[in-house]
Amino acid sequence: VNTLLCKGMFCLLSWEADSRGRLGEYTLQPLSLQTEETTELGSKKELKSMPFITYLSGLLTAQMLSDDQLISGVEIRCEEKGRCPSTCHLCRRPGKEQLSPTPVLLEINRVVPLYTLIQDNGTKEAFKSALMSSYWCSGKGDVIDDWCRCDLSAFDASGLPNCSPLPQPVLRLSPTVEPSSTVVSLEWVDVQPAIGTKVSDYILQHKKVDEYTDTDLYTGEFLSFADDLLSGLGTSCVAAGRSHGEVPEVSIYSVIFKCLEPDGLYKFTLYAVDTRGRHSELSTVTLRTACPLVDDNKAEEIADKIYNLYNGYTSGKEQQMAYNTLMEVSASMLFRVQHHYNSHYEKFGDFVWRSEDELGPRKAHLILRRLERVSSHCSSLLRSAYIQSRVETVPYLFCRSEEVRPAGMVWYSILKDTKITCEEKMVSMARNTYGESKGR
Repeated sequence: VNTLLCKGMFCLLSWEADSRGRLGEYTLQPLSLQTEETTELGSKKELKSMPFITYLSGLLTAQMLSDDQLISGVEIRCEEKGRCPSTCHLCRRPGKEQLSPTPVLLEINRVVPLYTLIQDNGTKEAFKSALMSSYWCSGKGDVIDDWCRCDLSAFDASGLPNCSPLPQPVLRLSPTVEPSSTVVSLEWVDVQPAIGTKVSDYILQHKKVDEYTDTDLYTGEFLSFADDLLSGLGTSCVAAGRSHGEVPEVSIYSVIFKCLEPDGLYKFTLYAVDTRGRHSELSTVTLRTACPLVDDNKAEEIADKIYNLYNGYTSGKEQQMAYNTLMEVSASMLFRVQHHYNSHYEKFGDFVWRSEDELGPRKAHLILRRLERVSSHCSSLLRSAYIQSRVETVPYLFCRSEEVRPAGMVWYSILKDTKITCEEKMVSMARNTYGESKGR
């Protein structure tokens, strides 16, 4: 209640109403009103009580009967944020006929279906059926148990019923598994509604994207969550998992990739398939894996070795040894070797110049062009003063289906009804720690 102004036995009450299309419930207190009333003898006053709703109804009736003239001592106003709506017949005063502003929901005491407010059973059932059809079947079919019976007009170009929408799954990184240089875990919430379409499978596509790959021609690899991952018939580098959300009815499916390339840009795409063969809209996640694991102590040893081979007269044997050493290490290790070499021995000539001078332009070019494979992000990290590598293990839930789905019958199976057993295992995660000072 915003305003309570009393004059005599009459009170002015005003409150903000409506609920932006949602059902709200407003409670008036007190439930009864006590008034002083003088007896016929005038010598004694008695307190009489009436229901508060009766008091308000009396005020409203009295005000409606005298529409053009206000009752003395009584003022009733219908206002929303200081403005009077034109729909209120109690506010027909000059300057008050203006459009109603957007109402504000003050409080919801409880939420109930609209059809429960209807008393007549026939009307209630018709209203319930219409609401259920509108919510679950797009208003183009009837709800039968937990599925939609579509109208004859609710079929797509392929002749499949489409009154029950197939929601789009949202693919995301798993918050419990931090991506590493080779391991990435993705998850999504099961989109099968309580009533309507039934999800048969999820199809996951992943591919590496770089400047050497034609993304239009290279489609990557497609994996069926039910047939490839839960069945265990797919590669050992990819595993499936399932957990539950905040409520047991919500299933969260996950997939972990264990054999990705470090410092690689990957694109993951997911869509759902229902029991009738329809596909949902795509959900995409694009990410770059972490930088490759680097043994910084070994990189510094190689830098010292190369300096000793380059120092003074370099024989053919020493040239070949330096060339083989630099070609055997990974591109990220080579970048780190260059960093250490220039940090310690740049006054004798930087790494690029000494390699070209000692090995010749051709061999030096074969070595140095490998540095182009390192991304700009990893290049900046590999210039850090200190790098410490570590390997940690993270628990992950691996799941397998207990039953074999018949070949060619994918569309007729419901994924949520598949019996799944899960086992917690440990996954090794290799990481680098970068800093400007040595960690303890």
